[in-house]
Amino acid sequence: MEKRIQIDRLQPGAYKTMLAFETYLSQTELTKTHRNLIYIRASQINGCAFCINMHTKEALKNNETQQRIFLLSAWRETDLFTEEERVLLKITEEVTLIHHRGLSSKTYEEAIVHFGENYLAQIIMAIITINAWNRIAVSTHKPF
Repeated sequence: MEKRIQIDRLQPGAYKTMLAFETYLSQTELTKTHRNLIYIRASQINGCAFCINMHTKEALKNNETQQRIFLLSAWRETDLFTEEERVLLKITEEVTLIHHRGLSSKTYEEAIVHFGENYLAQIIMAIITINAWNRIAVSTHKPF
């Protein structure tokens, strides 16, 4: 893979701002399990090897099972994920793939029922954050 710029070195202020999003997210009500599912699934969709590598290791440290990680990209085909997690994964996919149609009304309504407005806002911010990290890592070929 060709060597490319590293934004953290060239634009440290921008990188620090991205890290501030992580600090914010660590102080929200989001569970570690929810954050891990969001981060891994969005990274799978975006093809971000750096983030998949980082967040699967983190998930394992947070007691996520290997089987659930292995089957995450096929979550619709398994009963390993709770109804709440399934809604979380729908939100993650629809926001990550916003160019398709965005967050559908059906998924939004399910999210409000399962999470409420405040938690949903935190979920969306986590999805936005990992998508930004994915775009940085993929476009710069961030080494892992």
